Amino acid sequence: MKKFFKKYFPLIPIGLIVINIAMFSHSCANTTTPPTGGPKDTIPPVLRKVSPEMGTTNVGRHKAKLQFTFNEYVVVKDPNSIFLSPPLEKKPKYKIQGKSVVVFFENDLDSARTYVLDLTNAIGDNNEGNMFPGYSLVFSTGERIDSMMMTGTVVDCNTLKPIKGATVMLYKDHADSALFLHRPDAAVKTDEWGYFAVRNIQDTLYRLYAIVDENSNNIYDPDNDKVAFVDSLVKPVMMVNDSLPELQKYDMKDTLACQARKSEHELAIFREKPSKQMIVNKERVGERTAYITFMAPQAQIDSIWIRGVKQSKLITQFNLQKDSLEIWVNDPRTQPDTLYLNVNYLKTDTTGVLAPAHEVVKLAKPRKTSPGGKPAKKDQKKEDTLCVFKVDAQPERIEQYGFEIEFKYPIVENGFDSLTFRFLNPKQQEVIGKYKVTQDSLNLRRYTVWPEGKLLVGYEYFLKFPHRKFKDINGFWNDSTEVKVTLPNDDKLSTLIMNMSGVSNKYIVDLLNEKRDKVLRTYIIDKDQTLTFPYLKAAKYSIRITEDVNRNGMVDTGKLLEHIQPEKVKFYKLEDGQTLIDIPEMSEIEQSLNIAELFE
Repeated sequence: MKKFFKKYFPLIPIGLIVINIAMFSHSCANTTTPPTGGPKDTIPPVLRKVSPEMGTTNVGRHKAKLQFTFNEYVVVKDPNSIFLSPPLEKKPKYKIQGKSVVVFFENDLDSARTYVLDLTNAIGDNNEGNMFPGYSLVFSTGERIDSMMMTGTVVDCNTLKPIKGATVMLYKDHADSALFLHRPDAAVKTDEWGYFAVRNIQDTLYRLYAIVDENSNNIYDPDNDKVAFVDSLVKPVMMVNDSLPELQKYDMKDTLACQARKSEHELAIFREKPSKQMIVNKERVGERTAYITFMAPQAQIDSIWIRGVKQSKLITQFNLQKDSLEIWVNDPRTQPDTLYLNVNYLKTDTTGVLAPAHEVVKLAKPRKTSPGGKPAKKDQKKEDTLCVFKVDAQPERIEQYGFEIEFKYPIVENGFDSLTFRFLNPKQQEVIGKYKVTQDSLNLRRYTVWPEGKLLVGYEYFLKFPHRKFKDINGFWNDSTEVKVTLPNDDKLSTLIMNMSGVSNKYIVDLLNEKRDKVLRTYIIDKDQTLTFPYLKAAKYSIRITEDVNRNGMVDTGKLLEHIQPEKVKFYKLEDGQTLIDIPEMSEIEQSLNIAELFE
């Protein structure tokens, strides 16, 4: 026994250490296992302390710091949402200290000025990302706090949808140039409803603007930013009271509360057309096809020609805005590798004035074409040797829009009188029908074939294009094709009828889907009439009416310096104020709209 202890006793401490390490390791492994179960944290951070306190005056201008202490650890989710009004040259900076966010400024604050620092959409908790609803800290570098406020809404000029994150700006400088030259005297960001309440401002007259500030410098850049403005000077009439609904931080899903807030001004935001005029882009897209684009609309061209090409062989066409010009050479012969396009037009000079200018635009042949202008034989497709066109004949649109035909290239010979329009009645009896053809006034490659007589449900309609009846500028002839269309006969489809009265101007009436991102059907009217929107699936729709003041058939944007607002857009509203019309299956819904009252 003595020999046993003498031999093995020294090993006992080592064994105990090994056993202890194994047990300790197992214990440590358990401590790293995350706990399971338990409710998910859905509570946003709570603000416990603010320094300086709300309403503090005589805050130091140099190296000012604001500290916000929460009940838990937080992170700054969006630094751009830490917004100071009036804004400084450089954006506010921040750092995290424990459970606090410290905001500081690289620029000195102005003297005797009321400031508002807003934290809406900026801060969330460190774990689940629950967002702090927001807080606006008001302080002053002077003896007093400004006490007035102003509210409003910013919407898109075409859809009237709210614009989130627009910068609303107030200027005591009433000059038109102020928006371009310096930062505002007060500013605020819009929420998800496009709503704003600019608080603690002076009791004076302002210019009111809103911009979508792409580079976040709080100065309007017409090349990048969208803008909105109020025509006249504005003056605040409401006094700040933190109990007002307009100053509360709401959950944006609380529709009733958000819509109940008073909105004094509505600003329709738009993108200005550039004012400087010059050629900004050019491309030769084919052997005989090219285009040039201008910076601004309504380009004024005096003359245009291509070196070595007879003037009679040149075909040109502007788009509706007259900021893009398509060019074709009506000559099937192989064209030079580079075409030299000469353009005499009015160009903005160094003084900002339109003046006559001459430019030579080099149009190089696309690389993928062979010397003869056609693709290599191994890559050649059938359409490369044909007069190509497409026919749009949608069942839901055929009655209003006819057979819409668009050629890829201008045609030099047409055979519209050789088309065959026929239809089969439900008894499969064939009848040859009559038709007429019109050419689009804005697109010389587009034509419409209009069947004569009323189209009927249950009939099959055919439009046939015979072989070699149309020839394009490449010298290619068309292949034969036939298009078939039948009116929708789904019994579940519905019809919306709009009785339009009080029409004293020209208006564009659009039927939109529920999201307002797709135009389903359009009418242009200038007198009282009934509009029919047939073949509608069960869904929600909107009716948008645009006042076409200059009667050009398009929606025109605004011009800031000329104080021209974008053309007015309104949506038809039901009696309950809703702008969505709920169309059920198998129904015919009739509504009446007095446009004069709508646009009062």
